[in-house]
Amino acid sequence: MNKPSCRGLYAITDAALIADEQLTTAVEQAILGGARLIQYRDKSSDAARRRTQAHALNTLCHRYAIPLIINDDVELAFQVGAAGVHLGQDDPALAVARTRLGPNALIGVSCYDRLDLALEAERAGADHVAFGAVFPSPTKPNEVRAPLELLRQARAVLTIPIVAIGGITPDNAPALLDAGVAALAVVSGVFGQPNIQAAARRYSALFAQGNSV
Repeated sequence: MNKPSCRGLYAITDAALIADEQLTTAVEQAILGGARLIQYRDKSSDAARRRTQAHALNTLCHRYAIPLIINDDVELAFQVGAAGVHLGQDDPALAVARTRLGPNALIGVSCYDRLDLALEAERAGADHVAFGAVFPSPTKPNEVRAPLELLRQARAVLTIPIVAIGGITPDNAPALLDAGVAALAVVSGVFGQPNIQAAARRYSALFAQGNSV
């Protein structure tokens, strides 16, 4: 199986926005709206619940040939056979994740507002890096800010795809794509909307218009 690419709308779940019984339905609506990657993000301590949900989402994503990425939890990604994992500053080292998940796993790394972390992640074998928050974020209001100029600098020196996250709307997203971003990671802009499929379609249309790199 070839490694998937990290391009397009990258929809990230949030337990505060989606009731447990609506999770798979909500994610399916995002996929039908054009999401090209799904990230399961749940910070709760209920391991059994998280495993059940991740397994259900992985089954769904397989049906649509969409990669499921697990936030933070390498072991959970391994247990459910997810396409990959996204690592933050306090998560296991990339080398540990690669050893556990294998060469075809899609591994992303959060780099916040630091180009040095992105360069380090690329050297260590990351498949993509994420910068943000690029705009004020309702999900993480106190997150550091990653300016557009940083994205441009990163695109000039990195060879792997760049993901932008934080406060992204269909209206401000074109500036990110123009700066060289390959994927838009969106939480509330998709899953916090009354019509998830329509919301996802607005983001996906930006890529269909040829704005992606």
